Amino acid sequence: MRGLPILDSLAQSYPVKPIRLVVGFTPGGVADAIARLLAQRLAEPLGQPVIVENRGGASGAIAYEMVAKSPADGYTLLIVGATAAVLPALRANLPYDLERDLAGVSLVAIAPFVLAIHPSVPAHNVKELIGLARSRPGKLSYGSVGAGSPPHLMAELFKLMAKVNILHVPYKGGAENAIANAAGRST
Repeated sequence: MRGLPILDSLAQSYPVKPIRLVVGFTPGGVADAIARLLAQRLAEPLGQPVIVENRGGASGAIAYEMVAKSPADGYTLLIVGATAAVLPALRANLPYDLERDLAGVSLVAIAPFVLAIHPSVPAHNVKELIGLARSRPGKLSYGSVGAGSPPHLMAELFKLMAKVNILHVPYKGGAENAIANAAGRST
């Protein structure tokens, strides 16, 4: 079992070099924005730069694996989102185990999930959206930050509960998803 990075580093001066803060999604999304704010807040009191490194793809699994395989010295940190909780249930044989390979440090943020539609969609509330989707089965689409991500799973639950057929379009991150929605590509 790996030691806790914080406890392993108590016997030495910390930090003596820059710290990497890894984000499992592409730049511009919520996780990236939170990481950049956190990096700014940590750098001054620690006296070392905190560098945000985006490793998007596989709903965060690429970043989680990279950090899990990094030395347990406290110099590689990870922004862990809700996706981490569902990945073990969705994917067999992940190359890491969150509980065994990573140590929790702190709750950083709580972010809500929001249903947003392009202004061109002729629906002004959820009831109208459900009616529209039922009248056009398979013709509407929605974007998420990736297959298996909590937004994807929540939308699938919405589809089941509303009895609608809406196509899922997975993106690598929140920025790509927001741009597609603003451009009307996920409607």
